[in-house]
Amino acid sequence: MLNIDYTLIIQIANFLFLLFILNILLYKPIRQILSQRKEEIDSFAGMIGEFEDKSAQSKKALEENKAGARKEGLKEKEELKGEGSDQEKGMLQVATSEASEKLDQARDEISASLVSARQTLEKELALFSTELAQKILGRSI
Repeated sequence: MLNIDYTLIIQIANFLFLLFILNILLYKPIRQILSQRKEEIDSFAGMIGEFEDKSAQSKKALEENKAGARKEGLKEKEELKGEGSDQEKGMLQVATSEASEKLDQARDEISASLVSARQTLEKELALFSTELAQKILGRSI
């Protein structure tokens, strides 16, 4: 059976003294270390959030710059295409005019040689006709 006497009060005092000493020597330093660790973790979490925000902003700016560069490149490409098309048209016009000039020259040369051949044939026509008549008739005319 349990006797309540002065030893119970000593045991309670001893327990409270031990609890007080343990609180000072063990529990307070551990709680202090845990609170410091929690503060560091919270500050790291805040820094991580800031870095994520900066990263998102940098990524957004990079995408905007990339889109702007793409638009500028397409615009420049179209300008170069237009210039190339204009140059092509100019070259085709020059080639067409040169071909037309050469064709006209060839026609002129052909007509000149045709005229020359006709004149030569007309001059020799009388000779050929008399020779042909002499050969057909078998005597000189």
